[in-house]
Amino acid sequence: MNDATTPPPDTVIHGWHAHVYFNADTLAQARTLCEAAAARFPLKMGRVHEKPVGPHPDWSCQLAFKAALFADVIPWLTLHRGGLVVFIHPITGNDLVDHRDRALWMGAVRPLDLNVLPERSVTYDL
Repeated sequence: MNDATTPPPDTVIHGWHAHVYFNADTLAQARTLCEAAAARFPLKMGRVHEKPVGPHPDWSCQLAFKAALFADVIPWLTLHRGGLVVFIHPITGNDLVDHRDRALWMGAVRPLDLNVLPERSVTYDL
C-alpha cells in the first residue's frame, strides 16, 4: 500500500541535482566551488545564473550527477561549500515530488516556487 510518503515500488533515483545558491557578494565563491566540483568529479556544471531561475528563489548554479556519485559529491560539497546554501534533490521522473518531498538542504532552507514544476520531469542529461 502506497501513501503520500511511500514511493511506488518501481521508483528509481537516476541521478541528483545539487543547486548551489549565492548572491552578488558570494558569486565568485560559488563559481569557484562549482568549477572545482566539475574538475574533480564527472558531473555536469550548469550555467551560473545571476537571477532566480525556475523554482529557485536565489541565484544558483546546478551540478548534475549520476546516482553512483552521490557518496563522493555530497560529502565533498559538505566540506567545501564554505557556508553557501546547497539544495539537493533526486531525479526520479517526478520533478514536483523530488523538489518538494525528497530534497536535502545544506544550510538554510529556502522557499521554492513549486508552481513552476510539472509532476513529470523531462529527461535530464547526466
